[in-house]
Amino acid sequence: MNTALAILGSAFVLVLVLGLLARRGRTMDLEQWSVGGRGLGSLLVFLLAAGENFTTYTFLGGSGGAYSMGGPMIYMFSSICYVVFYWLAPPIWAYARRHKLLTAPDLYAHKYRSKGFGVLTAVVGVVSLVPYLVLQLKGLGIIVHECSYGRISQGAAVWIGVAVIAVYVTVSGLRGTAWNAIIKDTLMLVLVVGLGLYLPIHYYGGLGDMFHALSAAHPHFLTLPDHGYSVWWYISTSLLFALGICTWPHMMPGILAARSAKALRRNAVITPAYQIVLVMVLVIGFTAVLKVPGLKDGDLALLSLAKDALPPWLVGLVGVAGMLAALVPGAMLLQSAAMLVAKNIYQTARPATSERTVGRLSRLLVPVLALVAAVLTFRGGEAIAMLLIMAYGFVVQLFPVLVASMWRRNPVTTAGAWAGVCTGVAIVSWTTLTDATSASLLPWAPRPVQDLDVGVVAMVANILVLAVVSAATRHRAGHPDDTRPATAAATVPEGATL
Repeated sequence: MNTALAILGSAFVLVLVLGLLARRGRTMDLEQWSVGGRGLGSLLVFLLAAGENFTTYTFLGGSGGAYSMGGPMIYMFSSICYVVFYWLAPPIWAYARRHKLLTAPDLYAHKYRSKGFGVLTAVVGVVSLVPYLVLQLKGLGIIVHECSYGRISQGAAVWIGVAVIAVYVTVSGLRGTAWNAIIKDTLMLVLVVGLGLYLPIHYYGGLGDMFHALSAAHPHFLTLPDHGYSVWWYISTSLLFALGICTWPHMMPGILAARSAKALRRNAVITPAYQIVLVMVLVIGFTAVLKVPGLKDGDLALLSLAKDALPPWLVGLVGVAGMLAALVPGAMLLQSAAMLVAKNIYQTARPATSERTVGRLSRLLVPVLALVAAVLTFRGGEAIAMLLIMAYGFVVQLFPVLVASMWRRNPVTTAGAWAGVCTGVAIVSWTTLTDATSASLLPWAPRPVQDLDVGVVAMVANILVLAVVSAATRHRAGHPDDTRPATAAATVPEGATL
């Protein structure tokens, strides 16, 4: 037990040291701090993409969801998001590089010729990032507490983690996160795949035997039910995740940090193979159903099995992998939120603010936002999987205006963009506050529609309002979108025309 504690403590120190060393030899101006000087190679871009997508949710939420929900959790194993990334990321990269844009709201403001719309997307981005960051910290507390055999409380783990990422993000920015991503993804790949293969053998004698035993004890556990988490919920939730991949504000630094559009397309092709990790996460959750029944918190499924089947030193390494799965994406989320507030909200309100001041303010906001996230984490509540789905419901409301802006002649007016995004966000906000579902929102609709993820229903309403308002305002005299030149649309790199 003391061995596991020592390994976890050493890992916290290593993360901090690597994060601080990453800035050596570089002047951390705003571009270097936020997007790594736009010069990261394919490996680091790949690891950053993995760091953004393979998080605490992958480590705990996936196995916890498999333990609690069964078959419906296979939605998380979906590579369709990388198809979307393949087509959208390169033109985003090219356009942002040409116009020296640093954040997602910069892109929206430039495309729709409206600083106010940039502020709106920044607010939506921050609101979306908060539950995602809370998710990472919540998972961090669980992982460190369990893998230290209770020696470190969840609260202490959260405060230590917040302090570590706040310090190295403030000092080194994106490069500090990229360096730590190397260790994180190596451990994730080795340990999660190893556990996914070993635990079924250890408890059942093999993968096939595990699934046979689970099917015999719970015949319908691995199937999609007819209602609720049905095939329609599965399809809509998978779609929600796919469309949201390029609308997350913290995805923008990873996209803009690439040296070329080719590197982004290559990573979109390779990254789905990395999802073997997700298969193993689900297998671990299914393994736990019969071996650790009755868990009050399904997110403990993976750690409960690990502590039962592994020696303390290996439990410590599992804890390090989970800890990094929280800290690496948490750092990117924190940095992105600070940039949105400083550059796209504060600088828009005070246009005379210099880029140097924006950079300084972004760094100052990192520990402030980290403190806010920590406080919100202690207020608890949602299970990890549900937190992420809620956050995606918010951020995916930006997808229609993003895709429209990629057309050579944008069919969406600025007024239409405002109306659509506000409509979608309002619906998601209301359903979140009232715990409403698509069924309660649309009680008259057919059952398949009632089972849809509410984020997708909100996006459909978003598109309808966006289309109507755009049609009504497109020919309004003097409207800036009446004669949008082709050069104001996406700059399309080779082979990435939309």
